[in-house]
Amino acid sequence: MRRVDLSDAECPIARGAGELGDWWSLLILRDALDGIRRFDEFAADLPISPAMLTRRLRTLVDSGLLERRRYSEHPQRFEYVLTPRGRAAQVVVVALLAWGNDQLPPQERAVVLADRDTGREVEPVLVDAVTGTPLKDIRLAAVPGPAASEAMLDRFTTLNARRARRRRDRGAA
Repeated sequence: MRRVDLSDAECPIARGAGELGDWWSLLILRDALDGIRRFDEFAADLPISPAMLTRRLRTLVDSGLLERRRYSEHPQRFEYVLTPRGRAAQVVVVALLAWGNDQLPPQERAVVLADRDTGREVEPVLVDAVTGTPLKDIRLAAVPGPAASEAMLDRFTTLNARRARRRRDRGAA
């Protein structure tokens, strides 16, 4: 199945999902953030076919999340190193880890985050940069931004009308 190109999508969630949205890419990024760099290391850590791993690594390189660097001439070998853009994706991987530990735990959490320097367990929380308030404590709403197109403005007008209709229907019930 061919992937749909969402790189020009106006919605940032659609663009982000287009870059990171398949599970193999997320797991490869997780491994790269954990220090894995070489094809054979990724292959040993993931239950993925070599052909699929090759495709996903190529996609991550093409999208600027990983850089392919030669580490051996004879035989010719490459490693895959996170770019600054790839390192910035850590927030997405950490958010998935936190959500998975909170909402999909087995009997006990198998993976937690720790401060590399102190070893202290870290509990990731997304916060508002201005107030420091955890996002889970804020009633959030997506609204059109300054660059919203007419189509995006129309989408929000439709969403707002739908929400108002639901509130009205709940009030009448």
